[in-house]
Amino acid sequence: MKCVPVLKIALALAVALPALLLRMLGVQLAPLFAIAVFGSAVVASAFLLVWASEAAHHDISSSLATAILAVIAVLPEYAVDLFFAWSAGHAPENAHYAAANMTGSNRLLLGLGWPFVVLLFVFGARRRGQRATGIVLREGRRVELGFLGAASIYSLVVPFTRRIAWYDSVVLLAIFFAYLWRAARGEQEEPQLIGVAKSIGDLPRRARRAAVIGLMLGATAFVLSAAGPFATALVHGGRQLGIDEFLLVQWLAPISSESPELLVAAVLALRGHQDSALGTLLSAKVNQWSLLVGSLPIAYAIGGGGAGGIELDARQTEEFILTAAQTVLGFAVLADLHLHLWEAIALLALFALQFPFPQTEVRMGFAIAYAALALALLVWRRRELPRIARYASCSSSASTGSKLS
Repeated sequence: MKCVPVLKIALALAVALPALLLRMLGVQLAPLFAIAVFGSAVVASAFLLVWASEAAHHDISSSLATAILAVIAVLPEYAVDLFFAWSAGHAPENAHYAAANMTGSNRLLLGLGWPFVVLLFVFGARRRGQRATGIVLREGRRVELGFLGAASIYSLVVPFTRRIAWYDSVVLLAIFFAYLWRAARGEQEEPQLIGVAKSIGDLPRRARRAAVIGLMLGATAFVLSAAGPFATALVHGGRQLGIDEFLLVQWLAPISSESPELLVAAVLALRGHQDSALGTLLSAKVNQWSLLVGSLPIAYAIGGGGAGGIELDARQTEEFILTAAQTVLGFAVLADLHLHLWEAIALLALFALQFPFPQTEVRMGFAIAYAALALALLVWRRRELPRIARYASCSSSASTGSKLS
């Protein structure tokens, strides 16, 4: 392995290690210091898992491997949220923060991540003297779209019941595992690796597998040791600084855990790998809207909260409606496998404009705008819907061709 990748891995390990040592020694830090130390460990762990999971694509050959990899790779994104859900079983006020983190991570990924890679791809293409009007995905991405659509339709039930219950877990986790099963039946493709992941992927088989397993086990230990203190520090730190802790949990934690994935997608977009860049974030969205949401009631029950699920108050319900409406629009804009530049700008603008307006009426207005735009696009692209359904149900051959912009 080259010197620079080794140094990057060593730096990530050095950043994450203090969190593990502090937990083992039982040292308590002031909230602001804890946010810095344990938040940095979450970010470093996320980088380690991203590098390892990407390199592991060389060796994935079964649905079991795909399932294990998918769960491990998203661990930093979910650890904080699952901690809040688990702790809400004996500290009910933490249910408030579980909903905040879940809605924030989902909206951040679609509202900022998707447009970000489109803008970078268009910028990179124009620097290379090419013309680009957006990102075009390959036909096989209809699989992800199909399951995102299924999860989006079901998620509309939650605001009516005002709780994320055990039956929601059953349906959403069924969607997630069906997605993994369907994705595992598709053709395996040579991954587009960059940086540290490429260096690991280029190692001989035994060395590569040893490196991947070692990084995954180490990163898992780091993130599990850091998630709880980081989550607790966010709440206490927000109160100490006079910042709404709901907003701090909703946005700072997802930015920390998802930054490595967004950076990898950004580099892929700049280098012209449009399908890999946006496809990675599309797959992450499917995972978040099925696995993450479906896991919350399970974590809540394990923590002693019972089988009734997590109740949503008025603010949490409002956030869920806004997130669900944005997700439906995300499905609609990608129904034709082309995320146009103007659509990316619209997604980014709608996401950014929400922040100055905390009023319920205004935010529900944004939800209505999301829903109205989604309906218009779905009517316009209604001929694409049967194709998406055929790919998701495995009744169509998974074409690997892609359209070029």
